[in-house]
Formats: sequence, C-alpha cells, structure tokens
Amino acid sequence: MSGFEIIPGSKTVPIKAWTKGVPIEEAALTQLRNVASLPFIHKHLAVMPDVHWGKGATVGSVIATDGAIIPAAVGVDIGCGMMAVKTSLRAEQLPDNLFGIRSDIEAAVPHGRTDNGGHNDKGAWLSEPPASAKARWADLEEGYKAVVDKHPKAAHPRGLGHLGTLGTGNHFIELCLDEAGDVWVMLHSGSRGVGNKFGSYFIERAKHEMRRWFVNLPDVDLAYFAEGSEGFIDYIRAVSWAQRYARANRETMMENVLGALRKTFPDLETTQVAVNCHHNYVTREKHFGKEVFVTRKGAVRAGEGDLGIIPGSMGARSFIVRGKGNADSFCTCSHGAGRAMSRTEAKRRFSLEDHLKATEGVECRKDADVIDETPMAYKDIDAVMAAQADLVEVVHTLRQVVCVKG
Repeated sequence: MSGFEIIPGSKTVPIKAWTKGVPIEEAALTQLRNVASLPFIHKHLAVMPDVHWGKGATVGSVIATDGAIIPAAVGVDIGCGMMAVKTSLRAEQLPDNLFGIRSDIEAAVPHGRTDNGGHNDKGAWLSEPPASAKARWADLEEGYKAVVDKHPKAAHPRGLGHLGTLGTGNHFIELCLDEAGDVWVMLHSGSRGVGNKFGSYFIERAKHEMRRWFVNLPDVDLAYFAEGSEGFIDYIRAVSWAQRYARANRETMMENVLGALRKTFPDLETTQVAVNCHHNYVTREKHFGKEVFVTRKGAVRAGEGDLGIIPGSMGARSFIVRGKGNADSFCTCSHGAGRAMSRTEAKRRFSLEDHLKATEGVECRKDADVIDETPMAYKDIDAVMAAQADLVEVVHTLRQVVCVKG
C-alpha cells in the first residue's frame, strides 16, 4: 500500500502527498494546484507531511521541472538547512544548570537581527570575523564577485560579516541528547542576508521576464526562467553560490559552537560524521529516466542511505534519519514539523505561560519575542514522521536540552 494520497483538483500532473493524518490548510492546497498546472512539471508534484503555505509555492514541496526553474520555489533563504554532529559528551557530564553553556554559545555565534551594518550584541560580529569565517569567505569571494559584477543590484554588503552567524526566525542552535544519552550539537541556518538578496533580486527578474513575454500565471510568484535563457544561466550561478555559502555558514557556526563547549569540556571530540543537508535548494538529478531540475522547498534529499535531519519545534523531539530512496517522492522527506499557523496567529493565540509550560526542561529563551516559535505553532512531529514512514527510517531520536534562537 502506497504511503501517499492523491490531492484532487489538479487538471494536469498528479499531486502525490505524504500527508495521511496531517492537516493541510486551504491556501496551501491552492498553491499546490497552481504549481501542478505549470507546463514544465516533470511527472507529478510531491508533497511532504510538513507542507504549509509559502511564497508562490508551499513549504514542503518537491518540484521536478523540465526546462525551467522557479526562483520563488527555491525562496529567499537559499541553501537553508541543518547540520548535526555527535560528540563524546554524555548526558551525565552536563551540569544541572545549563544557562552558562547557552551563554557561551550565544557569545560564540552572533544571532538575531543585524542593524544594517553596525555592530550589536545580537547580530554582526562585535569585532573582526574569526579566522574560520575569513578562510571560507576567501574561497567564496570570487564566485560572489562573478554574480554581482553582472548584477550590481544583487550585491549585499555583509557577505563576510554574516558568515558564521545564525539569524532569526526558526533558525536555531541546540544541544540534544539521543536515546543512549550521547550529546549532539544541531543547528539550522542558511545563506543569511546575501542569499536573501540574491533570491529577492532574481525573483523580481523572473517576474520581469514574464511581463516581457506576456506569460500569464496563476500566481505572479511562480515566475520562472526558461532553461538556456540568460536569466536562467545567471540564476543557476547565483543560487549555486548561495548554496555553497549556506553550507560554509553552518560549518563555521559548528566550529565555533564546539569551541565554546570546549571551554567547559576541553576534551570534547566529535564521534560521528557530520550531517550537513540543505532543505531550500535546487539541483539537477535523474528521476524516472530523465535529467531534471529538482527544487526542494522545505524538503530534504532522502536517497537510499542518505542521512538527513528532521527537527521538531522547541521542546519537541528531533530525528536523524536515513533515506529509503522512494522514487515517487523524488527521494525526499520532510524538513521538520512544519508550521500549523502563521507567526501572527501564534502570538495572538498563545501566552507566555503557554510557552513556559511547552519548553519546560529546555534551557532556552522564554520571553514574549519567541512565542511565534513556540511548539504549539507547529504540527505534531510524531504525526509528520508517521506520514512518511516509507520515505525514511529513524536512526537517532533526539531531545533538546539547550536551544539558542535569535
């Protein structure tokens, strides 16, 4: 018996959804049907159980395309993803009060909003970026210049200044315990301001192309570049670079988090190969006998044997998973629990008391500014995992004990 169900209403390709037991809002269903109506969708649209409304295309979509790419389907947080490493630390080695460890991590990794180029205690580096960030930027700078020399309006002033920084929203750094009591470091971030600028710029360029060629779309945010066009070639260069930047950003943060932990645990080592996976990106892959572009918007590659990370919300369980290589899903799984409501709705519906109760036992921010990230704003991670049992197997189950947010 197949793990997916067919969402009705598509007049073109099927919409295969791994959403049994997980609700989908009407706005997301409309977006899925809009995407499925495009003439270059390859075979079908695949939908993950954490699906919810996004800009143009839903978060939790797998969009295989033949001959075109939709920049808004990749989004503006290009290359956003997860990284996790298992350490030599054990649960019993952690102090009863974890506030000091959280403070050390917050000091080592700038987090929160930057102030448009100035320095503050939550955003940009307080002084010089660390050597690890400078070294990675040296490898990235030539590619960045190749993009912005042709597209000056896509330039961002803080490519180096944001490398190794967390950002805001649902980005986080966590210490977690697995089922055996081993300590993991897990983090979530992407290409920061420079990736956002690239994404926003090329989304507008694609819209301009649609107007230029009088292309009517069910949603203007589904504007695309046709393969072989100048816009397509330039976008591929930009998005590929931003994905490299995002990976380097996570690697830099991980180095600095481990360095912060070694202040308390000088003998700390990593004991397992790191998992570092994008969940907002586009790549070229072969599916159903054809080379196509696969856009995963809020979705993780889960080819046979691939390791991935599916985080829960603050206070919920997270999972290290191994892909089963399910062909119908384009070898993909969900990227998390998925929002059940907007940030505005979460702030309206839940109180600080609700948030305190939901994050009991986790050393994290417990103020009103993070209520939009409270666990109740997300779908039930257990239901999400059950809906994709034919996509991945669970390797490790993690629970957070420290969570850093911007």
